[in-house]
Amino acid sequence: MSTIRFLVILLVCALTCASCREPATFPEEQYDARMSGGVNSVPDVSSKAFSHAFPLLRSNEAQLHNLGDVHFEQTFVTAPAPVNAGLGPRFNNVSCISCHRNDGSGFPTTGEPESALLFRISSDGTDPYGGPRPVRSYGGQLQDKAIAGWTPEAGISIAYESRTVELAGGERCELRIPRYTLHSLHAPIGVPHRLSPRLAPPVFGLGLLEAVSEHTILSYADESDADGDGISGRPNRVWDAPSGSMRIGRFGWKANTATLLAQVAGAYAQDMGITNSIFPEADLSESGATSGTAASPELGDDILRAVTFYVRTLAVPQRRLVTDPVTLRGERIFWEAKCGSCHVPTLVTGDHMDLPSVSGQRIHAYTDLLLHDMGPELADDRPDFEASGREWRTAPLWGIGLFRTVSYPGYYLHDGRARTILEAILFHGGEAEKSRQVVERLGPADRAALLRFLSSL
Repeated sequence: MSTIRFLVILLVCALTCASCREPATFPEEQYDARMSGGVNSVPDVSSKAFSHAFPLLRSNEAQLHNLGDVHFEQTFVTAPAPVNAGLGPRFNNVSCISCHRNDGSGFPTTGEPESALLFRISSDGTDPYGGPRPVRSYGGQLQDKAIAGWTPEAGISIAYESRTVELAGGERCELRIPRYTLHSLHAPIGVPHRLSPRLAPPVFGLGLLEAVSEHTILSYADESDADGDGISGRPNRVWDAPSGSMRIGRFGWKANTATLLAQVAGAYAQDMGITNSIFPEADLSESGATSGTAASPELGDDILRAVTFYVRTLAVPQRRLVTDPVTLRGERIFWEAKCGSCHVPTLVTGDHMDLPSVSGQRIHAYTDLLLHDMGPELADDRPDFEASGREWRTAPLWGIGLFRTVSYPGYYLHDGRARTILEAILFHGGEAEKSRQVVERLGPADRAALLRFLSSL
């Protein structure tokens, strides 16, 4: 074989391997496994692990981050008031930090101040952009709190049913399945409708996920399962209000938001009832009355941009126990169970002219940012743009081992039904059915090793 032919074959093999969605064997690549957020990683394991700014922010960027931090924690009140006026009249909570405790997740309760569980609602059909169709008198989200003189849109009761899973080695795990009931409706709904519970997720590392290019996300898609591995991740294409265009979604439990500006602006408008330049109107009554106009939003653009910059520049906690033998054994089991087919360990961010610290970073978020069918048990039966009622975005796993520390006691999955990482795994179905079965069949020592690995992230 000639030298040139040999080099060509090597080049083809290298390109082929680089394009694979999943390595065929446990990856032995050399990198600093601790640096989950690249240079934007911090060595903190305390309750404040999710609350650090990017380490390399310039002085003006650090000032903007700190300003956004102040407003992220600011409690809103009813008008008139000298500052922070505009709450409601119907809302889910009074501040960003009320749902995202310590920049993490919150409690899956309803009607209480510390509640971080909200409910999307929609009727049959779609809105003009292909998204969920709002329900008259309710819009697209139920507000279960109200200011004086108003009534909440509805109350939501949660009841849990139990199911016990028998695992290899004699271990048993009790799962709880939530059932939701609406009551005290402020107006008749009058049409078939669908509800979807959504637990507030952690907000660290979002700027790095935003910096991943659409090309990179699409490179992991396999909508028709062409490789026959049973995994058919696909992107959600959604309407992005700030840019006025359809884009690839990457935020939210169903990847139904494309940008952090849209995510933050939508949270102010829907969760707190505070209008802004992106969402200048909020449904208030069955007659369609609105509050706020494009000319007089209740939240200024300076605050909106500062809070968006704050969540964009929250650093990622470093991994722990990366050389521990049991952790490494658990990582091998993670790959053998094909968990990495959806929870892709490594992504590389694109170029970001305005924020150089997110450019070209090798991050370990353990997500492909794509939609996957998770089976009937986790289904909400509510389409969201191109996401079906059984599909959910692959949740990033970075920081998952610190959930209990940051947001004690810690809850998992889109509705907080899982109280432990193991419970979350055992709810996996659909495309993850075979992976879940592998975990169920593991011996106690191997299952403990897998959980130790996940807790190290």
